Amino acid sequence: MAMVDSLVVRVFLPTGAVGLAMFVRKQGWGLFNFVTWPHWAEVIVSVLVLDFVIYLQHRLFHGMPVLWRLHRMHHADLDVDVTTGNRFHPIEIALSMAIKFGVIAALGAPALGVLLFEILLNATSLFNHANIRIASWLEPVMRWLVVTPDMHRVHHSIHRDETDSNFGFNLPWWDRIFRTYRPQPRDGHERITLGIQQFRDEKELKLWRMLLQPFR
Repeated sequence: MAMVDSLVVRVFLPTGAVGLAMFVRKQGWGLFNFVTWPHWAEVIVSVLVLDFVIYLQHRLFHGMPVLWRLHRMHHADLDVDVTTGNRFHPIEIALSMAIKFGVIAALGAPALGVLLFEILLNATSLFNHANIRIASWLEPVMRWLVVTPDMHRVHHSIHRDETDSNFGFNLPWWDRIFRTYRPQPRDGHERITLGIQQFRDEKELKLWRMLLQPFR
């Protein structure tokens, strides 16, 4: 399961997204084909817009019960580490792909911007799910530039109000701007309980149970 998800999320989808960007530009579709912006500006705006859409999408998957049923598979992991960054239900992956591809087509995003975004998304997703500790003097500084493991760990707390915070994957600014930022878990990082209350049994980590989880 982890290997298949990893291939889909880290290889096939990013490749498809870049390919779509090239196709869209060739067809003359999207906003950037109707404005005269420098290429570097289009690249930067594409990365920022795609990252913001991922933030909004993440909030949507938490806020709508039918989508939360899909997304909670990601949160059911009892021990968050880099493998958690690959744990997504196939239906959620398909919906995420459709949203991302729609944004790329609407923007007419340049292939370089999409490629940079995909590199950033994949790298930071592995990084912020990593079970690592960053020096206490450095971690608060890094939080202004990237979502850190401590910042994202709050998002995987068993407490729902903490789960519904720190939605960013790449850039930490959206959470601060839209007031979904929570600096620390109430129980502290040493005692934080991860996962979802109704899926605490380790048998829930079996492949077939995870795939059926949205329908239970």
